[in-house]
Amino acid sequence: MSEKEKKPSIKYAAALKYKQGEDDVPRVVALGKGAAAKKIIETAKKHNIPIHEDPDLVYALSTLEIGQEIPPELYRAVAEVLAFIMVIDKKTSERMGI
Repeated sequence: MSEKEKKPSIKYAAALKYKQGEDDVPRVVALGKGAAAKKIIETAKKHNIPIHEDPDLVYALSTLEIGQEIPPELYRAVAEVLAFIMVIDKKTSERMGI
């Protein structure tokens, strides 16, 4: 039996909201672990919201409260995620001819 089979890892998830031109700073809109994390991920997939996996970032976000703006020390990490999402959105739009 491998290590992964011996120890099931608990999944964590965080969801952020940021609308350029409306929001000054991204906010945490959902946090969860285990079944709650799975639900957050399923909801994102259902609504075609891109998912980015970063265990260190989700751990840092898990210390915040829902509705809280991300603190300045997380700006760079979150900006990298938002840039990743913008690239995905652009590629998807180009493929769909939008």
